[in-house]
Amino acid sequence: MKACWKKEKPPEIERRIKSNDPEHNAQYEYANNFISTSKYNIFTFLPKNLFEQFQRLANAYFLGLLILQLLPVISSLTPLTTVIPLVAVLLVTAIKDAVDDFQRHKNDDIVNNRLSYVLRDGKLIEERWHKVMVGDIIKLNNNDFVAADLLLLSASEPNSLCYIETAELDGETNLKVKQAIDETAQLEDNHDLMSEFSAELLCEPPNNRLSKFDGKLTYNRKEYSLDNEKVLLRGCILRNTAWCYGLVIFAGRDTKLMMNSGKTKFKRTHIDRLMNLLIIGIFLFLVTMCLICTVACGVWESFIGYDFQAYLPWESFVPTSKETGSATIAVLVFLSYIIILNTVVPISLYVSVEIIRLVNSLWINWDVKLYYDKKDTPAKARTTTLNEELGQIEYIFSDKTGTLTQNIMTFNKCSINGKSYGDPIDELGNMLEISERTPKVDFSDNSYAEPTFDFYDKRLLEDIHSGVKETEAFFRNLALCHTVMPETKKDGRLEYQAQSPDEGALVSAARNFGFVFKSRTPSTITIEVNGETEIYELLCILDFNNVRKRMSVIVRKDGKITLYCKGADSIIFERLDPSCSQLKELTLSHLNEFAQTGLRTLCLAQKELQPDVYNKWKEKHQAASVTLDNRDDALDGVYEEIEKNMILVGATAIEDKLQDGVPEAIANLALAGIKIWVLTGDKQETAINIGYSCRLLTEEMEEPFIISAESCEEVQKELQTALDEVKKAKTAGAGRNDVGVIIANGGGGQAVYNGTNGHLPTQQEEYGDFALVINGHSLVYALKPELEGLFLELGCSCKAIICCRVTPLQKALVVDLVKRSKKSITLAIGDGANDVSMIKMAHIGVGISGQEGMQAVLASDYSMAQFRYLERLLLVHGRWSYLRMCKFLRYFFYKNFAFTLCHFWFAFFCGFSAQTLYDPYFISLYNVFYTSLPVLVLGMLDQDVNDDYSIRYPKLYTPGLQDALFNKRKFLWSVCEGVISSLIMFFIPYGAFLYTHGVSGYDLADMQSFGTVVAAILVVATNLRCALDTSYWTGFNHFVMWGSIIYYFCFILAFYSEGIGYSYVGVALSVFSSANFWLCLLLTCTLLIVPVVAYRFYTSNINPTLSDKVRLRQRIKKTKSRSRDLNFRRQSTMRRSTRSMRSGYAFAHQEGFGELITSGINMRERAEDKHKEPVTLTKITRHDSTRQKPPPVEPNSNIVFVEHL
Repeated sequence: MKACWKKEKPPEIERRIKSNDPEHNAQYEYANNFISTSKYNIFTFLPKNLFEQFQRLANAYFLGLLILQLLPVISSLTPLTTVIPLVAVLLVTAIKDAVDDFQRHKNDDIVNNRLSYVLRDGKLIEERWHKVMVGDIIKLNNNDFVAADLLLLSASEPNSLCYIETAELDGETNLKVKQAIDETAQLEDNHDLMSEFSAELLCEPPNNRLSKFDGKLTYNRKEYSLDNEKVLLRGCILRNTAWCYGLVIFAGRDTKLMMNSGKTKFKRTHIDRLMNLLIIGIFLFLVTMCLICTVACGVWESFIGYDFQAYLPWESFVPTSKETGSATIAVLVFLSYIIILNTVVPISLYVSVEIIRLVNSLWINWDVKLYYDKKDTPAKARTTTLNEELGQIEYIFSDKTGTLTQNIMTFNKCSINGKSYGDPIDELGNMLEISERTPKVDFSDNSYAEPTFDFYDKRLLEDIHSGVKETEAFFRNLALCHTVMPETKKDGRLEYQAQSPDEGALVSAARNFGFVFKSRTPSTITIEVNGETEIYELLCILDFNNVRKRMSVIVRKDGKITLYCKGADSIIFERLDPSCSQLKELTLSHLNEFAQTGLRTLCLAQKELQPDVYNKWKEKHQAASVTLDNRDDALDGVYEEIEKNMILVGATAIEDKLQDGVPEAIANLALAGIKIWVLTGDKQETAINIGYSCRLLTEEMEEPFIISAESCEEVQKELQTALDEVKKAKTAGAGRNDVGVIIANGGGGQAVYNGTNGHLPTQQEEYGDFALVINGHSLVYALKPELEGLFLELGCSCKAIICCRVTPLQKALVVDLVKRSKKSITLAIGDGANDVSMIKMAHIGVGISGQEGMQAVLASDYSMAQFRYLERLLLVHGRWSYLRMCKFLRYFFYKNFAFTLCHFWFAFFCGFSAQTLYDPYFISLYNVFYTSLPVLVLGMLDQDVNDDYSIRYPKLYTPGLQDALFNKRKFLWSVCEGVISSLIMFFIPYGAFLYTHGVSGYDLADMQSFGTVVAAILVVATNLRCALDTSYWTGFNHFVMWGSIIYYFCFILAFYSEGIGYSYVGVALSVFSSANFWLCLLLTCTLLIVPVVAYRFYTSNINPTLSDKVRLRQRIKKTKSRSRDLNFRRQSTMRRSTRSMRSGYAFAHQEGFGELITSGINMRERAEDKHKEPVTLTKITRHDSTRQKPPPVEPNSNIVFVEHL
């Protein structure tokens, strides 16, 4: 905490730094490089931790009860009954917090005490990180961590190149290239020059933008523009670079890494929110019982107690008059009963819930079936508070590229000068179907060709050999217009490192067709065309960003200046010369054909520039590149001027393969009643086709509703028309099915389950009739307040929804709309930085560790390697967690109401004097030792059916969608059971022991004996009830179940023995040696258990749930002889469509190396990386869907799953 008397530092507007001038920099009071991620120290731990714990309402509530118990005038219980559980809870939580914080301290100490070489007084000294200050000059060696955010001054590589790994920042392991400006690069590794280096840096204030930096360096009276490519961020590692020097810009908590280490948004489950409401209701119930006892006490004292003061004298402070005295005692009794009956809300409930959630999270982490061995990536629960919410997901919002698809690109087809290439043809010009026997194009005459590259249309290679100019221009564009970095290995292999897989695939395609990108410098690009070297002067790179959706390069060769451009078709077509109109129509036709087969498309264009035009434009570009005000907007405006009136060259078509198991997972999740919305940046055609590829869209559906209007009125009209058609179809189809429970999966897409006969879904029930596809520009209007209701109603009436051309913000807004309006549990899943906002917005965020880095994983609640694992995460772990938590809560409330209400019944026999029925120590230990372990094990291990059947029968997920296993009704049922059980537990022993004598002739009807009898029956009966609720028995269940009962009897016999000398000495031996007790125990447990067994037997046989039926089949399968093995078939969760497998295209979502390449440095072959190979993009293969052999099925049958009973 900041000292209250310390003046708060005003927020920074800009940062000014002078190199080698610590006195000047000290006046600004910039943060030093010490970091602390811990919450406590040795002095603040106890007060701060207790303060945080008592901010929880439950802990504060029990602290208030403890204070009341310290007042002997109102408390008939020893304070130990509350002190023991409260201290236990506080202690366990404090130990957990202390261990976590100790680990943070250790990590902080490791980081703060790392060593760096710092230039001080002309000498390079070894200094600990926490002593590094803003303005210091640091030297880093190869494989060193970057100590703070640095401006790169010089480096060992040619022209001050250096390579860094940013895995700690964004999870990406491919190397990034950074560069110093030429003027500081001349300082090299010279300590004297570095010590004399005097420059002033003006830059942006500390912020959390990892990919952006704006600054200006003034050196030798000249100003130099600084951007993110000249900055090394804390947390990076220097790779393949012998040394480099950097000037500290931001240190410690001001570094971008620490600025991004904000607190994770706290998420609460639906059950948590319901629990808060129920706790309020329980407290009101508690107050009601206390008021009843208070009124009754006042009446009793007025009519009976007042006249018996000789036997039961009133306290001295109580007024002597009947009315006033009785009222005073009644008020005190109210507080006393608040203390006695508080166990109806036990503090151990909260601890038990957290333990169960922790263990269920570990099951996810340890599940080998969620482990992806190809990348050595297990699933990980990054939170422990949301497990049961996984069993209640109603809406899934999924990204497409890299989530449903692999984000591994293969070059399949292209269009050049109005001619389409890619499909093999025979001698007569007829198109052939690609099969294993289809001959591939022979690239053996190209020494740079990749053996894994497959292409089937030999006409393209023939045109190149024939010298067709348009074809050469096409591949020359691919070989020149990119930001790929080449690298030649020791064995001579040429490999490429690209910022995106699609760009790597295009450059590799050009390489295989003889246009080999060999090397680059900041001012040249070298390619080899059919064995001849061509060197182009690189004048400028107009890099890609999400707004431009295109990139260009300007090169010069033999005095001719040419602009090459590639980008999204809609962007390129807007900037073409009018003379290309006919070619544009032909190319557009080919693009549509490519999209129909599910390929990702890209257009190429070029333009010749006159030298005077280019020179004028270059001046504008230079001015825009050094401005500090809206530099990006200024550059985009300059780019726009030159990228117009271009000539269309052609188009490319790349395939992005689906991940394994995606269609089956989506089909099964849809059968479970979960609605799946795909939110993608792809164009409409490719988005639709990927929908068919992954079976989100099916042949049984009507044609999707397309919403693509560009005005608010037109969007409203299209939405309303579509909704009217859906309602019309639903009205026409009403009454067709006589069903029990309808699982809403959108409009006509209802999945039906009849609980009375275990009906399994039919084809009609598996799939609905309608799908909705909406474009991003239409979504802008659909998300406005006046249209969002209409959009949501239509979307929820359709089975499949695809939103295409959407921005990251629109993804989050769609999730928020459903989350707010439907009050349903949502899940968002994605793999890239553009999915982070969606992941954070949803109730549960799942990150895919894919090709686009780890940004989505770092923002997620759960992470996994493949989309198909989501099926198991929800249908197995989510369903089990929800089932376990609901069982736990129902049982917990049952046993505590049964326990507490016995006090209430006893009040009618003790004159409402707040006398306790049980031994005070029994009250303290009941929820901690006697009944806690069995229900904890149930909450950790229980399962109604195994994981295999949970996936085979996705409709088992339905109770979670309907919130059927724990709700207000189930809670009230548990309370009623607890009340009835307390009546039986109290009055049967009361009647049985009222006139009972022991073997020795002593009376067994004393209060201590009666309390011991009821307590023993309570422990046995509640543990037996837990056994009845347990569906999955292990040795651990048996141990804790029967062990808890045995432990109770052994402990009570020992504790009530003469050796301890407790006030209950001898009571346990006297009671347990009586036959009356054992007969009473048997009778009471029979009355409590048998009706429950009978009711469950009746319901499971007469009106079984699907869970009952599947559990029976599971049991039969285990017990039947293999010789009598039977085949049981169920409807497939997957349909084979007649459509071809499809995918779609989305251009790279990040900037390339453009700014680096044009900065004026020579980028030759990098030093060998002895520790880590860079990303290789050389293995490019063409996906052949016909090679995928479907599983064997019977002819004309849709049956996929065959189950043996």
